[in-house]
Amino acid sequence: MASTDETAQVGQHASPLGTTPPRPPAGGAAEGGARMPRWLPRAMVLALALIACFQLGSWAFHQLTGLLINILIAFFLALAIEPAVSWMSSFGMRRGLATGLVFLITMIVSAGFVTLLGSMLAGQIIDIVEDFPKYVESVISWINTTFHTELSRVDIQDSLLRSDWLRKYVQNSATGVLDVSAQVLGGLFQLLTITLFAFYFAADGPRLRRALCSVLPPSRQAEVLRAWEIAVNKTGGYLYSRGLMALVSGLAHYVLLEFLGVDYAPVLAVWVGLVSQFIPTIGTYLAGALPMLIAFTVNPWYALWVLVFVVVYQQFENYVLQPKLTARTVDIHPAVAFGSVIAGTALLGAVGALIAIPAVATLQAFLGAYVKRYAVTDDPRVHGRRERGSGTLLKRVRQLLRGGSQGAPPGEGDGPLPGEGDGPRASS
Repeated sequence: MASTDETAQVGQHASPLGTTPPRPPAGGAAEGGARMPRWLPRAMVLALALIACFQLGSWAFHQLTGLLINILIAFFLALAIEPAVSWMSSFGMRRGLATGLVFLITMIVSAGFVTLLGSMLAGQIIDIVEDFPKYVESVISWINTTFHTELSRVDIQDSLLRSDWLRKYVQNSATGVLDVSAQVLGGLFQLLTITLFAFYFAADGPRLRRALCSVLPPSRQAEVLRAWEIAVNKTGGYLYSRGLMALVSGLAHYVLLEFLGVDYAPVLAVWVGLVSQFIPTIGTYLAGALPMLIAFTVNPWYALWVLVFVVVYQQFENYVLQPKLTARTVDIHPAVAFGSVIAGTALLGAVGALIAIPAVATLQAFLGAYVKRYAVTDDPRVHGRRERGSGTLLKRVRQLLRGGSQGAPPGEGDGPLPGEGDGPRASS
């Protein structure tokens, strides 16, 4: 056919001297497609290297979590004492000496408080142990009188001493003493670590700021110094405002406990002031529990009076004292403060609960300095009020009641019926 002849002619012209063109080897295209790209080994090595680095970084982070938390606590502690150290330095005192003096005063006050509290608790425990047989006798006599039994303290004591439960409890307590000792030593080492880092951060604060600004361009240095100043003001303001409220709370509870004649009134007042102010959310309940317990040993009615006073004073502090003292230092909404404490506790435990409020206050102040604000419209809805008669349902009910009271037929006063007021209808 014609097409076949043309194809043969093209083939003859393409192969000179009558030779046939070489054919490609069988499977060449398949082998070329199955060849590994040159970039694939490098990508695999890079992916494995990234995975290894991630695993190594994750392992190192988990191993150093305790140290990082200690450094974070030390940094906020250094920010808290920065105003006092700067004030002492303004009179010519060296920063290292000023920082050491602040820490020395803090340690002396803390050691005195712990000593007084320990002596009070030891005295109360000794009194409870001495009076314990009397309590047991009174409880046994009440049980015998009420339930007509014949229990005796000697029989109960012998049964307790011979019981397996007491033997297991003593063994577990002996093991627990070692655990408690290890925890106490670990806590002391952690406190020493935090103190050293906080001392270095506070004493070498200017040098640390210069080192940080030296790796930033001039436009960023001003922002970093401004953020540092805001953090110092908010953290220091939070600490000092809490300290002032703790002083007022301690004085108020001291007057009450001294009036009731409760023992160790000064120590209990200091306990209430510190715990209620520096332990968020549950500090008030923990602070009031110990004075109530001590007052109960004096007179059960005194415990009730202490409870009433704690509740009343807490309301006074929340609505009168705290807004005035923290308006210029840590001005955040109570709901935001509560949420920040919950979030800090979920992230870092008790440490997060302590530093959550100053951290959120610092972030809020820093963002407020860069967020542009506008004038708010004078709409009643902005102030939480609505115009009278603006509610659709209320308006309908009012119209129905007005129509029923005047004897109007149903539907009158509710607007035009469907089809009315639309103009003349077109004739069909």
